[in-house]
Amino acid sequence: MEKIFKSINYDYSLLIKNINLLCQRYPFLRKKSIGKSVRGRDIPSITLGNSDNYCLFAAAVHGSEHITSNVILMWLEELCQSITDGTSFCGLKIRETIMGRGIIVVPRVNPDGCEISIHGANACGKYIKEITRMSKGDFLHFNANFRGVDINHNFDAGWEELKKKEENMGIHFPSSTRFGGYKKMSEPETLALTNLCKTENIRNAIALHSQGKVIYWTYGNNRPKSSRQIAEIMAKTSGYALDVAFGIADGGGFKDWFIKEFNRPAFTVELGFGENPLPIETANDIYEEVKKMFTITSIL
Repeated sequence: MEKIFKSINYDYSLLIKNINLLCQRYPFLRKKSIGKSVRGRDIPSITLGNSDNYCLFAAAVHGSEHITSNVILMWLEELCQSITDGTSFCGLKIRETIMGRGIIVVPRVNPDGCEISIHGANACGKYIKEITRMSKGDFLHFNANFRGVDINHNFDAGWEELKKKEENMGIHFPSSTRFGGYKKMSEPETLALTNLCKTENIRNAIALHSQGKVIYWTYGNNRPKSSRQIAEIMAKTSGYALDVAFGIADGGGFKDWFIKEFNRPAFTVELGFGENPLPIETANDIYEEVKKMFTITSIL
């Protein structure tokens, strides 16, 4: 059977088309919108299982890191095929193993930012002047949402302290990266993800970024029960290194908010290695590196 998700760029239109194809092929998947982006694009989630105890994967929080959408959807597709066929996956009898567990995938938290990174000026419409000013003409490396807010600096977890760090670095206004907004939790993409977590019972959460081949698993001195154990399993099954965020990378992120809000394990995984945006043709290679980590983490 031909694979639906491959190592190619998926802009929003093609991404939604292929997500719909995936849900048609595997009717036990459930797709819904968890909210809308600044530009009014639906932010889709895909749910597997009937559990009230979910593992959440959230990808493409940053525009130039859209390769993370490919990787998580490659994994979900192969997982579903294994469930359908009753075959083993990553050394597990996955159909039996997944029983009683649930998985939610949000493959593209920041659809507007990804459109700018993929399509450049053509994605900006009548706001071309504003986006050009924020990006200084560098659309390819655009990470923020359409208002120039870095979603991963907008969550209510040490936001005030992070804001001071931004200002000390000369970041005062909407930009292509690292501007956390004029208020915490101000962005619709931020609220879409937090509302999902408040609505569903999420036992652990994994935010997928690129690049660095590292796993961040703490928020300050906050280390929820089992976090270290799960992080070590994630590292062992992927070859990625464990690390602790510091400086402007500490606070304001989804992982940080989830740990603060629920005192449950959450992780930021930096996929691949190189300069963002990583070459899209490397998506399958990255997937092969991390698919066992995803599988094991989803059932812990």
